[in-house]
Amino acid sequence: MTTAGTRAVPLRWARPLLLAAVAVCAACGLVYELVLLTLSASLAGGGITETSLIVAGFVAALGAGALLVKPLLGHAATVFVAVEILLGVVGGLSAVTLYVTFSFYGTSAAVLVGATAVIGVLVGAEVPLLMTLLQSGRTGIDARTSGKVLADLNAADYAGALLGGLVWPFVLLPLAGQIRGAALTGMVNLAAAAVVAVFLLRAQMGPWARRGATAALLAAAVVLGVLLVQARDIELTARQRLYADPVVAAEQSAYQQIVVTERGGDVRLYLDGDLQFSSLDEYRYTEALVHPVLADDPQRVLILGGGDGLAAREVLRHPSVREVVQVELDPAVLELARTRLAELNDHALADPRVEVIAADAFTWLRGPAAHGFDAVIVDMPDPDTPALGRLYSTEFYGLVAAALNPGGLVSVQAGSPYSTPTAYWRTVSTVASAGLAVTPYHVHVPSFGDWGFALATPGATAPAPALSANAPPLRFLDAAVLQAAAVFPRDRAPQVLPPSTLDRPLVVEDTRKGYVGQ
Repeated sequence: MTTAGTRAVPLRWARPLLLAAVAVCAACGLVYELVLLTLSASLAGGGITETSLIVAGFVAALGAGALLVKPLLGHAATVFVAVEILLGVVGGLSAVTLYVTFSFYGTSAAVLVGATAVIGVLVGAEVPLLMTLLQSGRTGIDARTSGKVLADLNAADYAGALLGGLVWPFVLLPLAGQIRGAALTGMVNLAAAAVVAVFLLRAQMGPWARRGATAALLAAAVVLGVLLVQARDIELTARQRLYADPVVAAEQSAYQQIVVTERGGDVRLYLDGDLQFSSLDEYRYTEALVHPVLADDPQRVLILGGGDGLAAREVLRHPSVREVVQVELDPAVLELARTRLAELNDHALADPRVEVIAADAFTWLRGPAAHGFDAVIVDMPDPDTPALGRLYSTEFYGLVAAALNPGGLVSVQAGSPYSTPTAYWRTVSTVASAGLAVTPYHVHVPSFGDWGFALATPGATAPAPALSANAPPLRFLDAAVLQAAAVFPRDRAPQVLPPSTLDRPLVVEDTRKGYVGQ
């Protein structure tokens, strides 16, 4: 296979260098797809359906790109450079475009679909163009030779994809964030295009094509350079539109976006855009979650999640508690609890009775230290993603039950029985499916609305929500409120549902559907 009007890539080192460029471009292409997937999760809570559609759409666009580029293979060198420049610009700008669109309009679905299609088409055009370039000027090419060329091309392409798959979660995302990470990837893409244009394909491009490529590369580099310089200001402006109160702290950790707002003494914590607490009324939520599980005066308490330290604060107020083990996935949340939120949680994580462990709760519960607890508090974010759904599964609650001493109690934050009733009763049913006897209860938290919990214990007799006689003075909860909390109105009557499991994470879709009738 030859390309008319072109010369073979000169010099022996040109071929390996072109394959190296292939690997770099493949790495950039995969990073762009991961950017789209990450943004789908962080902006819209992208679940299995959204992820599947993005991946399937990207793969379909790859095929479309391969077909669309066929008429242009006679100008493979010029078209390849143009494709890489476009990829650098579109991919580099994808994150900021999606983020700004979401902040202004509350949705970025159209931009997400468009970016997936354009990036997929451009990446799909690469292989036919590269195959043409690698065989340009050769004569007498047989099937075996073509197979070797294709093998080299695929090897470079897949190696680059592996590189991109490792760089995004371990380097770019935690160190640069989504907007800067995408822009930096675009700059790398442009650099690869420049190397290919200047050192490898110069002889195959006419004077006007070279001038056009140079101008386009410089313009694209300027655009992405400005984005890198202004990224923080753009992000701050766009982020502030998502929150009613001024943003006083923000961080993209390895696991989630962490935002703290404050106005008039009301401090609020958001994880991936979801409100975790308001300092004006968090005591209602925290007291309802913590104190019923301390009714039997436990000495050793396990807290899963709750990295803000608020649950630990309430546990430490109880006179019987001698040891608290706090297991939280995100070290950035724990650092926030020790600094900006320390006054709110009464410096709970610095108390000598508290052992803080930064680990995945599911994994930690399978280890040798997960046993011998008198009470367990499960304070996890709502299960609106598959990663969180596993923490609301039969398997997870089975591990929680195994960590309890005989007669121990466990409390679970279970979402809103009013706004997400199916998800709430699914959680209650899932806790029961792990061999625990469950009592559901709910209270009103102004910033959340009607909010529900589950109190459970091993065995067949469901525990009656109660407070210890030794409980410290509380601002909200008392015996009468707790007794009323176990009563549900007729329009949100209890439901018995199939449990959510690792194999079938039903609670994720329940949560994402939200309010019944919407």
